[in-house]
Amino acid sequence: MNLLPRLLLCSLALSVSLLATAPAMAHFGMVIPSTNAVDAKAKTVELTLSFSHPMEMEGMDLAKPAAFYVVSEGARTDLLPTLKEAMVMDHAAWKASYAVARPGVYTFVMEPQPYWEPAEDCSIIHYTKTVVAAFGEEEGWNKPVGLKTEIVPLTRPFGNYAGYSFSGQVLVDGKPAPNTTVEVEFYNEKKEVTPPTPYHVAHVVQTDDNGVFTFTCPKAGWWGFAALTEAEETLPNPEGAQKPVELGAVLWINMDAWPAK
Repeated sequence: MNLLPRLLLCSLALSVSLLATAPAMAHFGMVIPSTNAVDAKAKTVELTLSFSHPMEMEGMDLAKPAAFYVVSEGARTDLLPTLKEAMVMDHAAWKASYAVARPGVYTFVMEPQPYWEPAEDCSIIHYTKTVVAAFGEEEGWNKPVGLKTEIVPLTRPFGNYAGYSFSGQVLVDGKPAPNTTVEVEFYNEKKEVTPPTPYHVAHVVQTDDNGVFTFTCPKAGWWGFAALTEAEETLPNPEGAQKPVELGAVLWINMDAWPAK
């Protein structure tokens, strides 16, 4: 065999090897509000619900959620009827508007329909939430809302600057989830970040024995945290075979740029 074909074969083999060993792209349910700090100038929060690989800006279709609601002062308000069809990253998504009438902390929650992912041979359910504060109130940001699995903030999830560290506690069935993988991604909406390697797409941390993790967000913008566990129950795939279910406790927070003056 002459040198050129041999080099081509080696290059092909290396490419296949790299593809086989590259980290899998992380999935993220997304609930992104127009602001996470409401003031007198903007009393309406616009919310966008989607499903994607946020760093690569690769979307997936999001079926109409099983539930979408807001929790404030222990009261739950159904927002599912307010959803309108939209497109995000060229895929089916949803939008809603919420008029904030009084001071408080508002946790917006999306419970999606199960999403079958053939590449991972499992269904995915990401219980996704974000926290919005209004008119100077901040009581209740560290309270769970009673999801099957969720991230409870230990750092106030609003009013933060890029470079701050964020800590949260992962709960499953209301109990701390030790040694749980938490994937972290930046919402690369303006495509201003080019990861140097596949390992720089989704950052990975582990919870400690109390289900607690910490991550320092280096850049201003929206950051998603997805704590991944496996459900005890299974769900059928499109062919009817019972398959595992990946549960994601997803929380989105915003880091603001440090003021120039």
